[in-house]
Amino acid sequence: MINGSIVALITPMNSDGTVDYESLQRLVEFHIEQGTDAIVAVGTTGESATLPTKEHVEVVRQTVKFAAGRIPVIGGNGANATAEAIELTQSMQDSGVVAMLGVTPYYNKPSPKGLIAHYTAVADSTDIPQILYNVPGRTSVDMLPETIAELAKHPNIIGVKEATGDLSRVAQLRNLCGDDFKLYSGDDATACEFLTLGGNGVISVANNIVPNLFKKMCDAAIAGNVEQAKQADSHMRGIYQSLFSEANPIPVKWAVHRMGLIQSGHIRLPLTELSDEFHGLLLETMQQAQIKVQ
Repeated sequence: MINGSIVALITPMNSDGTVDYESLQRLVEFHIEQGTDAIVAVGTTGESATLPTKEHVEVVRQTVKFAAGRIPVIGGNGANATAEAIELTQSMQDSGVVAMLGVTPYYNKPSPKGLIAHYTAVADSTDIPQILYNVPGRTSVDMLPETIAELAKHPNIIGVKEATGDLSRVAQLRNLCGDDFKLYSGDDATACEFLTLGGNGVISVANNIVPNLFKKMCDAAIAGNVEQAKQADSHMRGIYQSLFSEANPIPVKWAVHRMGLIQSGHIRLPLTELSDEFHGLLLETMQQAQIKVQ
């Protein structure tokens, strides 16, 4: 299964709000050229919450088509209703994705029992490997290590994207879930240390704009070259901070547009484009990381 540097890819949109498939193809090519290990299509950074099912699935299918077997694609299948998550899952069954990533149901705040029932139902509906996604800062529900360990017993649940930033969970999850269960960081700021502690990869927002440097950091950390990994990571510290100056994916979409990789920085309501007050901060940190802007 996939290790290393994984991009939580943005979904480019035209100024009228429709998906910009020409820019999507350009982004896929960019990540192949930069050495990214895998793409997550229409995860939460890809604005999954505002793409209806038909459009969501089409973006995933087009991403797989553009990748053409050169880079693995993971499809986002998270939803706050279990029936909707199953519908997304089954709609992507023949899409060519190598795995699916499902965020914990948001707003509902399910109990551990509810989380186990939700993910079990989704995993039972497909033969494509499933990756759990825990990001309590956005969903208001924390999937505890003990709950993840129970779900790890399911033969079709193969890993978790852990975005709490709590590094103590790496050892907890490894001890509870075993060596074969994949641990992916979902928090860029702590990702380097997460990997040195035994994580398998990072599903990253920053990877959208610094893929080559992020790949170097991941490879070094996984190989045990801690100082080399920390050096690469140090060049991205400002990026990590500025990309969350407003709600993700507002800043990263603006940054990718300034790099000339997409035609528009449009983002769907209720999110709006990056406020003017944060433009200077983001440009400064991009320049510090030697990212070319237009």
